[in-house]
Amino acid sequence: MCGIAGYFSKNKSHRLETFLEGAVKTLGKRGPDFQKTMHLSLQVGFAHARLSIIDTSVVANQPMNDISKRYTIVFNGEIFNFRELREQHLSNVTFNTHSDTEVLLNLFVLLGKNFLELLNGFFSFAIFDSKTGDVFLARDRFGIKPLHIYSDEKMIVFASELKAIFKFPIKRELDYNTLALYLQLNYVPGNSSILKNVQKLNPGCYAIIDSSGNLKIEQYYSIPYTPGKKIPQSGIDYNTAKIKLRELVEEAVQRRLVSDVRLGTFLSGGVDSSVITACAAKHVAGLNTFSIGYKDEPYFDETRYANMVAKKLGTTHTVFPISNDEIFANLFLALDYIDEPFADSSALAVYVLSERTRQKVTVALSGDGGDELFAGYNKHKAEWNARKKTFLNFVLHGGKPLWACLPQSRHSRVTNLFRQLNRYSAALHLTASERYWRWCTFNSQKQAVALLKNKSLINETEIESRKAFVLDMVKENGDMNDVLFADMQLVLPGDMLTKVDLMSMANSLEVRVPLLDYNVVNYAFSLPADYKISGGETKKIFKDAFKDDLPAEIFTRRKQGFEVPLLKWMRTGLRSLIENDLLGKDFIQAQNIFEYSEIEKLKQKIFSPNPGDVHASIWGLLVFQYWYKKYFLVNA
Repeated sequence: MCGIAGYFSKNKSHRLETFLEGAVKTLGKRGPDFQKTMHLSLQVGFAHARLSIIDTSVVANQPMNDISKRYTIVFNGEIFNFRELREQHLSNVTFNTHSDTEVLLNLFVLLGKNFLELLNGFFSFAIFDSKTGDVFLARDRFGIKPLHIYSDEKMIVFASELKAIFKFPIKRELDYNTLALYLQLNYVPGNSSILKNVQKLNPGCYAIIDSSGNLKIEQYYSIPYTPGKKIPQSGIDYNTAKIKLRELVEEAVQRRLVSDVRLGTFLSGGVDSSVITACAAKHVAGLNTFSIGYKDEPYFDETRYANMVAKKLGTTHTVFPISNDEIFANLFLALDYIDEPFADSSALAVYVLSERTRQKVTVALSGDGGDELFAGYNKHKAEWNARKKTFLNFVLHGGKPLWACLPQSRHSRVTNLFRQLNRYSAALHLTASERYWRWCTFNSQKQAVALLKNKSLINETEIESRKAFVLDMVKENGDMNDVLFADMQLVLPGDMLTKVDLMSMANSLEVRVPLLDYNVVNYAFSLPADYKISGGETKKIFKDAFKDDLPAEIFTRRKQGFEVPLLKWMRTGLRSLIENDLLGKDFIQAQNIFEYSEIEKLKQKIFSPNPGDVHASIWGLLVFQYWYKKYFLVNA
């Protein structure tokens, strides 16, 4: 696991070497073990920051050349089947290392872009061909590892993190259409960026920068699924499918145990992390497992379930008990690492878990992806129910005025129920795609646009077009597989994987995600939707496949998010930031981005008896403001 950066200067006299030195320093937490820059021609330079996992020797450091010196690679990630690929395709090649990096480079030399379909792992990388002058970039199938690309008339710059690109003389211009989407979702979706001239290379894509500086992007992988085309149950027997799924997950976990450093698993006590741990424990005696416990918030605490799983599996389990004050103390450390506005508040808990886990191991396996593949979120259950023409739905929709008046927040069981009732009833009259967007967002587009002061900088047609890339996947005549397919394009790369990558890399911890092995994903999308969610039961086939491996309570417990007590903080430790600093009237008016009267309404609600979900909107604004101060006011 590492960080990469590089540039292509479109003008040979426009030298960028010194900026690359600064860029690689920003990636030091991604790669604390070794950093190096290499200027490959008058136009091209690469940089690499290494976290040593496989072949930790110095000969495996990067940038790395092939034996002919024609090709040079910088690589972030792991290729879990690299030994098999080496035996199958490269038996005549002389190797200097035992690393997956050298296998990756030689596969490209042998097969060109076609080698991408052979790779089982997660990655972003760049390869320079000194003969043609071309740079080849690629990203893994599901966007586990990031790759940002900046392009203007003078240069193209790429990096694992936006903060590295900021070290180059780029144009710092806000994309207000992206900002409007961020204010709805609390993260930046798709290949968009908060900056104009920056894009993210989409999952499953590669790019070529030719010797003239032209950037061309192509897709090499997409999930084999067609939205709106229901998969019949007659196609595969449920028991057969269950057995096959179990085999694929176990194989995926076993592949991800290859490491030359200490390894463990995250164990929250939820279904996904428990299954991954159960599979890993079969191959690693005394497997290290880690979870955090909330000292002050029993409503969020899951340690009872994690301990139950650890005891049954015989793992070496460590619980990190943390208080609200300890999480709060890490809040600004997490915010300082975020280089593009990202306001999933559970990132704070992931940051603390990663920081504590890194003290014990260098690699951790997680259960990310399970909810998107097998319908594990509360919103999936809500959508399944919303598609039923029931009398209860009629009553709930009719009672919307009542639900809106009840006290709502996420921080107790009763008020959270009222919040969910209000949110659910408001979505019942919408189309399937409109409802999907409603489940994914905290603010409507109308609310987001109202928050922005200069409406002339916003193109709502463009915003709708960007939303369409995912909403077109949720067909009115489709089923729940459409919803899961949309989640794989929107929620997974934009929110969940971004969160884990940022917070783990901030602590130099590699996190591997076995459920996103492409064999597991492809198979999951060959299964009927009713195998995943039926009768309101979520993750049905996934739970049934592993029910004999884990305590029964793991499968019957209610879904618990990785929450932090934002509302409480906003009324205490963060109150000054809200009232007098980041969301204070003077700063908002001087900044000239937001409509203060709209922010004032949110501020009044957060301190009212009925805050609802407004803490999420406030948090999104605070994160943006913190980021803006750091990258536009201090370093501009």
